[in-house]
This record gives sequence, C-alpha cells and structure tokens, in this order.
Amino acid sequence: MSALIHPKTITVDGLSVRYAEGGQDGPDAILISPWLESVYAFEPAWTHLAAAAHLVAIDPPGFGGSDYRQTLMNPKAMGHFILKVADALGLDNPHIVGPDIGTSSVLFAAATDQDRFRSIVVGSGGAAVPLDVTGVLKEWIEATDLAPYRQIGGRKIVEIALSTIAGYTPSDEIREDYMSCYEGGRFADTIPYAQSYREYLPELAKLLPGIQTPVRIVAGADDQVVPGSNAEFLQERLPNAQVDLIAGAGHFCWEEKPAEYAALLTSWWDRANAASKI
Repeated sequence: MSALIHPKTITVDGLSVRYAEGGQDGPDAILISPWLESVYAFEPAWTHLAAAAHLVAIDPPGFGGSDYRQTLMNPKAMGHFILKVADALGLDNPHIVGPDIGTSSVLFAAATDQDRFRSIVVGSGGAAVPLDVTGVLKEWIEATDLAPYRQIGGRKIVEIALSTIAGYTPSDEIREDYMSCYEGGRFADTIPYAQSYREYLPELAKLLPGIQTPVRIVAGADDQVVPGSNAEFLQERLPNAQVDLIAGAGHFCWEEKPAEYAALLTSWWDRANAASKI
C-alpha cells in the first residue's frame, strides 16, 4: 500500500479509529485526515514532516477507515472526540494539523482545552459566517435529499473528486483505499457533517478570540470550493494567527504542493517548539 504509512487501529469510546505513526521521537504532531481521503493523504508530505516530529495521522470517525457514528457528524462533537483520541494515544501537548473538515473540529477542540495543543495548522475548510463555499461542496451542503448520492455511490464520487487534484495521482492502492472507505452509502452518511456548518460555525466564531494557541491557516491560492474568505475570517478573529496561501495549489494543497505545505507546517512547529522552551 505505502512504504511510509502503515495504518493500525485503536478503540476509543467504543469506536475503531484508524491511525498511522511515523517520524522521530517527539514532539508529537497529530494529522487529521481530510474528507474523501484518509491517512494516506499525507503520504506526499510524510517524509518532510517525519523529519521534524513524531507523526500520528488519524482518520476521524466516519471518515477514512474509522468507524461511523451519526452523533459525531458535526465539528463540535468531532472536536471533543479528537481530544479523546489524543488522550487514548498519550498525546499530551502535540502540534495538530486539521486541513479541510479538520479546520472546524480542531478549532473546537482547541477552544475546549486551551492548553492542549502546542500549535495548530488548519485551512481549506469552511469557517466563515455566513458560510462561503462554492462548487460541489456548496451543492452537498445545500442538498435536501441524500438519496441521489447513495444511488451514485461513494466510489464514483471519490473518483471524480480525485480527478480534480492537480499534478498528483495517488497510487492505485491508495486510490482504492479512498474509494473503498466511502463506497456505497458511506459518503452520503458524511454529508451531514458539512451541512452542520450552518449551525455550528456561528458558535465557533464566538470562540475564536479566546484561542491563544498559535494558528497557521494554510490553503491553496486556487481553491475552487473553499474561497480565501474563510482563511481571512479566521485570521481576523484568532489572536495569534497567520494566513499562507500556496501559489499554484487548489483545494488539495497537501498533495498538490507537498514540499511547500510541509515547509509551512514544520516552520510553524519550530516556532512553537522554541516558544515552549522560553
């Protein structure tokens, strides 16, 4: 499957959670998988990241290879669950990276436990209020009937999404992992997570000024589904935040520009590591 990433599972709150470890001894860095992909999304950047930290990539419940639970299909509940996973894995003060759907859940987690994370990297996920997303993501969020998505099946939807990644083609094995993780009605089961943004992002917006952890907001400058307004919204409200838009990258910036993406992460980690020693 991958010479770098070797998934295993842990049971947390009765759910099987898939994760993968790599890199050196400490500091710890949690990587939350993006939607429609899995822990393998980080393979292109893995070598760069593994040189800087002990990596723990996690498929959040309902996504990738982890068990599904309907009550976790919103960013607030998922944020609380991320803290449970960190506890189960003994990750006391990790860096955390949450692209895409992880943007809102990681920030909810940080607001819940203010001192838990050493640094935060988010981006490429809905955050703005009122909601500002486009393309297929807007269609999914506004869908009043999920039956058509069940009829199409998750494999086909993931296949179409993967075709939009510029300059990167996952291996056949990783591609199959992505498609099999969302096959049948599994993709449709995850749409309510994004639909819940309308309810939960206004709540998150009120919490942002209280998050003191340094937050780097990383996204592709050419993202066609999550406009840059979402990054700007976060930067304006978080007290210790910085926006970096990767030139020439679309939505899947972690795969389209992995060296640039990894450099932004590791330099942020270095800054936070240095600050923690003062």
